[in-house]
Amino acid sequence: DIVRIWNKTKTLRGPSKKLVTAVPDLFLTSVKLSHDATGAQYLHAARDDSNNLFSVQFRTTPMDSTGVPHILEHTVLCGSQRFPCRDPFFKMLNRSLSTFMNAFTASDYTMYPFSTQNAKDFQNLLSVYLDAVFFPCLRELDFCQEGWRLEHETPTDPSSRLMFKGVVFNEMKGVFSDNESLYAQHLQNKLLPDHTYAVVSGGAPLDIPDLTWEQLKHFHATHYHPSNARFFTYGDLPLEQHLQQIEEEALSKFERTEPNTAVPPQAHWDKPRVDHVTCRPDALAPDPMKQNTLCMSYLLGDITDTFEAFTLSLLSSLMISGPNSPFYKALIEPEIGSDFSSSVGFDGSTRQASFTIGLQGMAEDNTETVKHIIAQTIDDIVATGFEEEQIEALLHKIEIQMKHQSTSFGLALASYIASCWNHDGDPVQLLKISENVSRFRQCLKENPRYLQDKVQHYFKDNTHRLTLTMSPDERFLEKQAEAEEQKLQQKIQNLSDADHKDIYEKGLQLLAVQSTTQDASCLPALKVSDIEPIIPYTPVQLGTAGGVPVQCCEQPTNGMVYFRAMCNLNSLPEDLKIYVPLFCSVITKLGCGELDYRQQAQRIELKTGGMSVSPQIIPDTDQLDLYEQGIMLSSSCLERNLPDMFQLWSDIFNRLVFFQETEKEIFKSLCKSASARPAGDLQRDGPGEIAELTDLTSVLRKLPRIKRHLLNPENMRCAVNATPQKMSDAAGEVERFIANIAANRKERKPVRPTIVEVRPLDPQAGSSVSRKLISEPHFKPCQMKTYFQLPFNVNFVSECVRTVPFSHADYARYSKHTLGKQLGTSRKVYPAGHR
Repeated sequence: DIVRIWNKTKTLRGPSKKLVTAVPDLFLTSVKLSHDATGAQYLHAARDDSNNLFSVQFRTTPMDSTGVPHILEHTVLCGSQRFPCRDPFFKMLNRSLSTFMNAFTASDYTMYPFSTQNAKDFQNLLSVYLDAVFFPCLRELDFCQEGWRLEHETPTDPSSRLMFKGVVFNEMKGVFSDNESLYAQHLQNKLLPDHTYAVVSGGAPLDIPDLTWEQLKHFHATHYHPSNARFFTYGDLPLEQHLQQIEEEALSKFERTEPNTAVPPQAHWDKPRVDHVTCRPDALAPDPMKQNTLCMSYLLGDITDTFEAFTLSLLSSLMISGPNSPFYKALIEPEIGSDFSSSVGFDGSTRQASFTIGLQGMAEDNTETVKHIIAQTIDDIVATGFEEEQIEALLHKIEIQMKHQSTSFGLALASYIASCWNHDGDPVQLLKISENVSRFRQCLKENPRYLQDKVQHYFKDNTHRLTLTMSPDERFLEKQAEAEEQKLQQKIQNLSDADHKDIYEKGLQLLAVQSTTQDASCLPALKVSDIEPIIPYTPVQLGTAGGVPVQCCEQPTNGMVYFRAMCNLNSLPEDLKIYVPLFCSVITKLGCGELDYRQQAQRIELKTGGMSVSPQIIPDTDQLDLYEQGIMLSSSCLERNLPDMFQLWSDIFNRLVFFQETEKEIFKSLCKSASARPAGDLQRDGPGEIAELTDLTSVLRKLPRIKRHLLNPENMRCAVNATPQKMSDAAGEVERFIANIAANRKERKPVRPTIVEVRPLDPQAGSSVSRKLISEPHFKPCQMKTYFQLPFNVNFVSECVRTVPFSHADYARYSKHTLGKQLGTSRKVYPAGHR
C-alpha cells in the first residue's frame, strides 16, 4: 500500500530516491525519501500505532559558546508569520489533544517533535510547527527575552542597577550550577576540541552576552533550511497527506542551498592527555573530603558505522552494567567513591562515539589508585573476556527492548535515530536490530576473542584518551560572580547615553508586551466534530487467586507478559514508614533463595525485562481526601520465561537474605550509590546518612519487619497483561505464585483508625473486590508558604493548587491548563522552557 501511495504522490516535485524497507523487528515499514528541489531528507515509519509523531531536525553546529542554537530554539517558538501570537506552543495546550509537544537542542542538532492520536490535530500542529521553524518572526524583543539583555533590576526604575537577564542565560546558569552537568560539558569539550564539540551548544553564561540579534537571524537563515532538514513521521496516518502538507506549507517556498554544516572527524591524538577542572563544593556531601571526580574517556569510531557502534554499545554495557560487570567489581565494591560518574558509559550523541569510565565522590588521595584500577581492569578484560551468561543476558535485554510496546514509541524512535541520521548515517539500518545481533553472534563464533580484541584496540592501545579530574574550589561561586560582574561592567562601560535610554525604553516595551493578553485566535483549534465521541473500551477480567484480587487484561503484547502488584501500607507502623523508600530500592538487589546478589542480578537480566519495587500513592477517583498508600511491584518477561519470573518473586517474598556479611556490604554500597544522586541528599535519614553508619545492623533489622507487613498477600492485589493466547498460562502462574507465598499471609490490624472500605475496583463490572483507602476527614486546605534554604545558587519555585478529583466534569479542563512542567536535561540536551 505504501509503495502504491508513493508512486502516485507528486507532492515532492519528483523524488530523487525512494526506499521502502520492512523492519519486522519493530513491526514497521520504513519509507525513505529525498526532495529533489531542496535536498530535504524524509523518513516515514508506518506502524499500527495511533499515537502519530512528527519531528523535524536541523544540523546545528555552532563554532562559539554564545548558545545561538539554543536561543534560536526558544525564539522560533515566540510566534511566526501565520501564527504571530507569542508562545504558540503553550497556547496550543488547550486547543489540541497532543500527547507530546516540545523542542530540544543537542550538541549538533535541534529537534522539534510532537505527537497526537487525532488526525485533525496532527494537521493543526504540523502547520504550527512548520511555520514556527521555517517562518518565525524572530522579533528583537523576543531575542532579548529568550536569549539575553541588559535591563534595570527594576525595569520601571532607571536608577536601579543594570544586570543581565534572559531565559536561556539564566537556564544555563542553572545547568552549570550542577557539578555533574559541568563535568560532562568539560569532558566533551576537551575530548573533541577541534570543531563544534569544543563549544557549549546550549550557551556558556559568560559567552551568551556576546550574541547579537543579527547573528541569531543569520544562523536561522543558514541552518533552518530544508536543505539542512530531516523530517520524520511515524504512526498509522497516511504518508501522502503528510507529504502534501509539508510541500505546500514549507518546501515549495525554498530552493536548494549548500548548508555547509557537516562535522569533520576529530583528528586522532598521538598520545593521551590529562586535564583538570574545578567546581563548587557540595555542602550536602556525606563526606566533605570525598568530592573529587576522575574519569578516563576514550574516543571510539564513527557512529554512522552502525554495526561497530552497536558492538561498542554492547561492550560498554558488559564492562559497567550491574554487579557482575568488571568495572563494578573493581571500582564500586571497594567503596573508593560514592558511585560511577554520571558521564560513565557509551556516548553515541557525537559524530564519533566515546566511552567513559570513572568515579565521583572520591578522595583526592585516591587519584592514582583509580587510574591504576582502570588500567588493570582493562588488562584483565583483554586477558579473560566475559562469561557467556553475561553476554546472553545482554542480548536477552535487547530482545526485550524490541518487543516492549510503549505509548511513546515514536518519540523514542525519533531520538534513537537522530544522531546517526544527523551525520548522514542510514537510519533504517540502525533499526535492523536482529541483523546486528545475528552478525554479532557470528563474529563471536568465528573469533572467541572478538570482544577482547575490541577492548585491546579501543581501550588498551588507544592514544586518544583523556583523563579528566574535577575537585571543589571554595571560591568557585565567588569567582563565577566576579567574572559575570566583570563582563557586565565591560558592557556598561561601552554604553552611551543613548544606549542607556534605549535599554530603559526596551525594558518598558518588553514589560508591556509580557503584560498584554495575547490574541490566540490565529491558532488552529479542534472542534467537537473532530473528536471521536466514543472512547475505546479496554475490557478487563477481575477474579481472585488464593483470596488475592487479580485483574487480567488481554492485549497484543508482542510476546511479553507484564505483572504488577500493589501492596498497601495500612498495617505498617509509623516508625517504619520512613524506611519504605530504602526498602524498595534494595529489596530486589540483596539476593534471595539460593542466589547471592550477583547471581540474582544475572538471573533477573536473563529471565525478565527488569523487576522493580517503588513507593506508590494512588488518589481516589471521586474524593480528593481519600487515597491508597503502598508499594508497587512491577516486572515483565518474555512468554517463555513466565515460570522463572514468578519464581524470582516467590524467592523475594519467601527467602530474602538480610543478615549475611556480604549482604551488609552490598546494602551499604547501594545506600552510597543512592546518596550520590541529588534526591538522596535531601531525604532525612536518607541512604547517604545510613551508608555512613558504622553498624548497619539496626537498619537491617527494620527491613524484615517492613517485609512482613508489605509482602503480605492479605494486603495485595495483582494485575497481568498478556496476549489472549497466553493469558491462561499467565493466570496459572499468578495462582501458583500466590499459593507459594501463602505462608506470609497474616491479617494485621490497621495502625490508623481512618482506613475505610470503599467502592469496588471496577464499579462497572459490579465486582465485590474493594480497596482499603485512607481517609483524611479533618484535613482543611489552607494557604501555606514554605521556604527551604539550600546551599545552591539556583532558586526553585512551585505552587500546588487544590482542584477537583478525576471523575469531576472539570478535571479534563484543569489537566489541560497545566501551569508549567518540570523539564530535565540529559547528556547536553536542552529542552524548550516556558517563558
